[in-house]
Amino acid sequence: MTPSVWPRLYGREVGYNEGGTQLMEKNVTYIALFAALIAVLGLVPQISLASGVPITAQSLGVMLCGTVLGAKRGFLAALLFVGLVALGLPLLSGGRGGLGVFASPTVGFVIGFPIAAFVAGFIVEKTRAAIGVAAFGGALIGGVLVLYLFGITGMALILGKSWVAASLLVTAYIPGDLIKAGMAGFITQGLAKLRPDAVLSRP
Repeated sequence: MTPSVWPRLYGREVGYNEGGTQLMEKNVTYIALFAALIAVLGLVPQISLASGVPITAQSLGVMLCGTVLGAKRGFLAALLFVGLVALGLPLLSGGRGGLGVFASPTVGFVIGFPIAAFVAGFIVEKTRAAIGVAAFGGALIGGVLVLYLFGITGMALILGKSWVAASLLVTAYIPGDLIKAGMAGFITQGLAKLRPDAVLSRP
């Protein structure tokens, strides 16, 4: 083995592998942390409505998955949460969990969590606006509009209503979700100022 090979084996390549491992560990940690954040927000008391879909704080966690972690990591964090719910963990607001959730009016919102996080993160990544503005826009489009598309569709199927009729049932959620989108923008902006390296949506 020539001397020139040693730096590649024990120098730069080793450093690269170590860096790759650290990056993977960081990604896994953040994904798990934000999946836990969605679960913790489920502890905030829910407001039950006649539609069968309660008003909860968990959609704020989904928004933050995207605006802070970015599209791919945000998607994986929300997907991890949904997977844990499917396995039976009572992580949804009100202590709900298990496969029965996917036969309830909530199904569209739950299934839409990963897609909503992905869209929110994608917008923040691709928009060159200030981080707070981009995060608000991402949360609004991904965490409200996209999530509503899934949620309304699920409600229409489970409740046996037309899509238009089901969409009228979500009007009570709109003011609160607009506030959550604003909070997501504010929190993401504050985090970007305090710990810029923690906002993975803006490398």
